[in-house]
Parts: sequence; structure tokens; C-alpha cells
Amino acid sequence: MLKVWGRRNSSNVQKVMWAIGELKLPHERADIGGPFGGNRDAAYLAKNPNGLVPTIEDGDFVLWESNAIVRYLAAKHDLGGLCPSHLQERASADRWMDWQVSTLGAAIFPMFWNLVRTPADKRDMKAVEESRVKTGEALKILDAQLARADFVAGKRFTMGDIPVGIMAYRWFAFPIERPNLPALKAWYDRLAARPAFQEHVAAVGLT
Repeated sequence: MLKVWGRRNSSNVQKVMWAIGELKLPHERADIGGPFGGNRDAAYLAKNPNGLVPTIEDGDFVLWESNAIVRYLAAKHDLGGLCPSHLQERASADRWMDWQVSTLGAAIFPMFWNLVRTPADKRDMKAVEESRVKTGEALKILDAQLARADFVAGKRFTMGDIPVGIMAYRWFAFPIERPNLPALKAWYDRLAARPAFQEHVAAVGLT
């Protein structure tokens, strides 16, 4: 059976669990990392030398890096569906998954760290504001894409929506002023209506 190592409230674990929910895969999950610890133990480092979560074990195959895991599960279990079989559609989904790491995730992280992980009296509100502005500018790029298509890779939901959707969940959950990005909000509302999102993202929350 598929085994997932990682705590549910990690944004990267949520990507994998959301994909598992969409695919309806039997699985086991073990809490590790954050308050649960264990991610620096020798046994875990033998699986993932980075000491981060998530990691999956699929039989004898071990894989880490959340977006790689989402791609692997989608290709293995739903090629032509969650993982597009059409080369250009798949490349578009891949593009937005990579953009989540290189651009959107980097922009939103200081805001997340200060508003969620830092006590109120120790927050760097200058960093929060800089992150808010930078994230909003990045999301204008996504909003422009979504004004042309219902989902990031085109007309239908694919693996490309999952990593970006995890970041969008945080953006809309933060107590901040947000620019008016109607296509982004309509897309996010479509994601939020999906049962797998509700179970593995919204029900878990931000911690």
C-alpha cells in the first residue's frame, strides 16, 4: 500500500494528500516533521536525505519532493486525466507547478512564516507587507491566465492546479488586503468545491 510520510498541515504534504484524494488511492500516512519530529532520525534520512516532508513509499520505490510526487501519482494512476496525455497540456501543467516553486511560493513564504508561525509580538510586519505586495503581483500573472481558461492548463482540472491551489488557499485565508483578481477568485472557488480539497486542505487549516 502507498505510504505517505508527513504531517497533514504541511503545505507540501497537502499537495500530495489532495492528489491522493482526487485519485481515491488506498494509502497510509504517518505524522512526521514539525511538532511530531522524526524527520532527522537516521531511518527517515535514509528515505529522504533532506529531512523534509513529504516522502512516499510505493512498494520498493521511494520518492520525495512534493511536486514530483504529485506528477508521479497522477501519471501512474490517471494518465490522460489528472496527468494530461496531450504533450502541450502536460507541459502547461508542469509550467505552473514549477512556477509555484520558483515564484509564488517564494513570494508568499515570508507572509506565511510571520502570520502563521510567528507569535504576534515578534512578527516582522514590514516583511509581511513586502510579501503581500510581491505575492499579489505574482498572482496577477495567474489571474491573466485564468481569465483565458477555467484551470491553469486549460479547460479542465489537472495536476497543475494542485500546487498553485495550495498557495491560493493560504492567500485567501490570510487576514490581509487583496487586490481584485476576479478570475483567480472564480478559479479558487472551483477548487474549494472539490471534495478532495475540502478533506485534505480546507479541513486541515493553516498551522
